[in-house]
Amino acid sequence: MGLEERKYSVLIVSAGEKFNSALSSLMPESRYHLTKYVASVSAAKREWIERSYDFVVINSPLKDDPGIEFAIDSVSSKGVVVLLIVPADILGAIADRVSPHGVYTLAKPLSRPSLITAFDWMVSTRERLRLLERKTLSLEDKMNEIRIVNRAKWLLISELRMDEPHAHRYIEKQAMDQCISKREVSEQIIKTYS
Repeated sequence: MGLEERKYSVLIVSAGEKFNSALSSLMPESRYHLTKYVASVSAAKREWIERSYDFVVINSPLKDDPGIEFAIDSVSSKGVVVLLIVPADILGAIADRVSPHGVYTLAKPLSRPSLITAFDWMVSTRERLRLLERKTLSLEDKMNEIRIVNRAKWLLISELRMDEPHAHRYIEKQAMDQCISKREVSEQIIKTYS
């Protein structure tokens, strides 16, 4: 699926109606399929429990909280990209606090081009995270396969008195002869000798 076809979900935490309408004009439904607006951090936390989002945009400060801790907590969730928008006079201090966690920051007042650029960065970051998630899953699968093969080898060593190289070769040969993976052969061995 290309980037043009990918759709993203967005949680917008903002009490500013003017900001919300300006933001919605920048987010076509063809790209942002689910956009949820909430006016407080407490409402955002409740929404966060209900569903996961690709992006979180926080227009700080809010009625109940500045949103800084929520931004940090949100970005630590798997695959979420967070943009925290703060008044220009405190941008430096806030950015110093949240940037190490991976939260993007922008200063108010915002221009349309800067918001468009920010969303482009967020899309780019989300896609990079998606790629890393796939690689992580692939590595986890590979590590799991290695564990299963090793367990089968140790069963062959203990049950059939093979040494480690012979057990390894046996599993490889069975996999080639049967046209199945080493994992499948190992699972058969584990079933047989466990």
